[in-house]
Amino acid sequence: MTVTSPVHPAAADPRSTVSLAAVDLWWRAANYLSVGQIYLLDDPLLERPLARDDVKPRLLGHWGTTPALNFVWAHLNKLIVERETNVIYIAGPGHGGPGVVASAWLDGTYSELFPRITRDGAGMKKLFRQFSFPGGIPSHAAPETPGSINEGGELGYSLVHAYGAVLDNPSLVAACVVGDGEAETATLAASWHLNKFLDPASDGAVLPILNLNGYKIANPTLLARIPEEELLALFTGYGYSARIVAGGFDGEDPAAVHERFAAALAEATDEIEAIQHAAREGGETARPAWPMLILKTPKGWTGPKVVDGLPVENTWRSHQVPLSGVRDNPEHLAQLEEWLRSYRPEELFDADGRPVAGLDAVRPTGTLRMSDNPHANGGLLRRALDLPPLEPRAVPMGERRGAEEVEPTRVLGRWLRDLMAANPHDFRLFGPDEVESNRLGDVYEVTGKQWQGEVLPTDLHLDREGRVIEVLSENLAQGLLEGYLLTGRHGLFTSYEAFIHVVDSMFNQYAKWLESAAKVDWRRPVSSFTYLLSSHVWRQDHNGFSHQDPGFLDHVVNKQASIVRIYLPPDANSLLVTAEHCFATRDLVNVIVAGKHPTGALLSLEEARTHGARGASVWEWAGTERVGEEPEVVVACAGDVPTVEAVAAVQILREQIPDLGVRFVNVVDLMRLQDASEHPHGLDEASFDALFTRDKPVVFAFHGYPSLIHRLTYRRANHANIHVRGFKEMGTTTTPFDMLMLNDLDRFRLVMDVIRRVPRLSTAYAGLSQRMDDERAAHRAYTREHGEDMPDVTGFPVLGTMAG
Repeated sequence: MTVTSPVHPAAADPRSTVSLAAVDLWWRAANYLSVGQIYLLDDPLLERPLARDDVKPRLLGHWGTTPALNFVWAHLNKLIVERETNVIYIAGPGHGGPGVVASAWLDGTYSELFPRITRDGAGMKKLFRQFSFPGGIPSHAAPETPGSINEGGELGYSLVHAYGAVLDNPSLVAACVVGDGEAETATLAASWHLNKFLDPASDGAVLPILNLNGYKIANPTLLARIPEEELLALFTGYGYSARIVAGGFDGEDPAAVHERFAAALAEATDEIEAIQHAAREGGETARPAWPMLILKTPKGWTGPKVVDGLPVENTWRSHQVPLSGVRDNPEHLAQLEEWLRSYRPEELFDADGRPVAGLDAVRPTGTLRMSDNPHANGGLLRRALDLPPLEPRAVPMGERRGAEEVEPTRVLGRWLRDLMAANPHDFRLFGPDEVESNRLGDVYEVTGKQWQGEVLPTDLHLDREGRVIEVLSENLAQGLLEGYLLTGRHGLFTSYEAFIHVVDSMFNQYAKWLESAAKVDWRRPVSSFTYLLSSHVWRQDHNGFSHQDPGFLDHVVNKQASIVRIYLPPDANSLLVTAEHCFATRDLVNVIVAGKHPTGALLSLEEARTHGARGASVWEWAGTERVGEEPEVVVACAGDVPTVEAVAAVQILREQIPDLGVRFVNVVDLMRLQDASEHPHGLDEASFDALFTRDKPVVFAFHGYPSLIHRLTYRRANHANIHVRGFKEMGTTTTPFDMLMLNDLDRFRLVMDVIRRVPRLSTAYAGLSQRMDDERAAHRAYTREHGEDMPDVTGFPVLGTMAG
């Protein structure tokens, strides 16, 4: 699909040519407001000499990066006013919050969204007081910050968020300020390569602006200490057309820096428009060299140059609070007042504290304001997906459950093909080179893999306008989907289960973003972030110990219950139902774990829907309990492979101990195990006890680490009787069934567990328990001799008819 987007000429508006004097006015106003937020409790307009009690008792904030962020914002405002360019602003440097909040207040957006923070002196005082103050706002760009889709505390993700935001947004420019400290992080370093995926015909543009201010908290930055020739060669190698604008050093007049940066920004914008015009109107297919800017300015620019005899501006000492002893040191207090007055506040605000009329020339209107751009509040733009019916892709049930063996994720892939065909502009699939490996390759019948580089005859499915992005970096896949969701679209991230840990920190930060955003009433809900983890621990026997780790589930459970969901569908139809549900949710992180290897179809689509709605339920056909009688033992399971083993174990018990009453419980929604007071999906006490009983032994076969089940059920009345089998960090390169035996999750061990935990069986059926142990030894010996599992455990256990 090619989308035509007009190239904006300079509008014939009287405001179309913005003077650099107006830009400088905005910059000074934003700097003043930024310093005020860090320091002041009172006297926001300096109507009297600054006093000790006008200063906050705890000075929390970061000044060093802020003046450059304000400088770039002011110049982007000029660009937007002159060209009506659709721009979102992504502040990558950590803790740049004072700057973006300051400009949002100057825009007027802040007061519209937070009416108590009026756009006058009274509102300015509240604006200052709330910053890094108990009950106030964070010191970095956050969900509470208008115009932000990037949490300032999640250092390293700004550029990948920018690229995710502009996919399928042909008119959007994401101006992304990258801090030079941030540029040293792994995710940011890899993000420079994302220009190789951007389609100038149907996507928007990213304008990276690397701010070389030279320092991190206490050290110089790498990119600031290499020769400019090497720096330019680096970004030329990444595929960018880079320009360096340096200034502000040794007392240079800011007016000269304004002139140089304005010219460079205009040239970069002209390049973007020319690239897009050539692709959209001229059919150009060669991968372009997208422009980027390198802004080299002093850290802490315009702040105190020397404090207590030590240099501050253009050193690491300006990183946080340059004057730290203001309440107790009169010299510091005097320097603070001098610093604030250096911005000439009487030229910036009228007697009532309102921004002066001269700022209007550089203030965009309406949703052209970067603080009010709807793409930065993506729920405003989100449309529900057109979810195709599941019935055509569901696995039909034969006479016997489990007789039809299918690859669950391949079944899902066929439905995803339908989903992507029905939603060609706002659903994407992201992953690290594993779409085919995870059996989702049917999507390539309706789309390709987005790719702007060279294509060879041996390549498959590469497409300039593809809907799949594969890059061998879980961090980039995660970040792209975050940016895509936060700007109003939908998607899925697929990965091998063991390697999803690479994004543990990114998951943390995104979950925190959702938690905070839920408390901001003007933030509209966005589509949920959904992980599909396949190639999981129980079928990584061939790849070995490095590929065997289900611990991401434990990590996810640490987050707020209002945000996280974990699903372990036991078969293909359950997976279809689960995916359909997840794609309709909002403001959540959904984790689905599903296998890609053949396994029996256990539930019809109708049964899968019922089971999915319940989250956990009794499978009467799999158990042996008699109607009207309490079971003697509960065999429970969660996960596809554990379900197979649990079913097989109960089949053995059915044959060997026919009078034993076994209740079989499958859990597809793991959070149902928590108490209803702890999680929205949790079962209330009566419902949990009805499933698992209050006093009977429970043998639980679990996909992950056993301790997680105990964490989720510790408050239950029957917790002491719950015995869990799962992965216990015993892995190697071996056969699938041997993997199960290594971790005591095999059917024979489950039978032994039941015998040992039902009082009347432990002595009476000691012989059967011994035979189960002998079976384990025989299977172990067989694998060592033949290199494969015995045939009796490679197929699905023979089950009864559909009638049960």
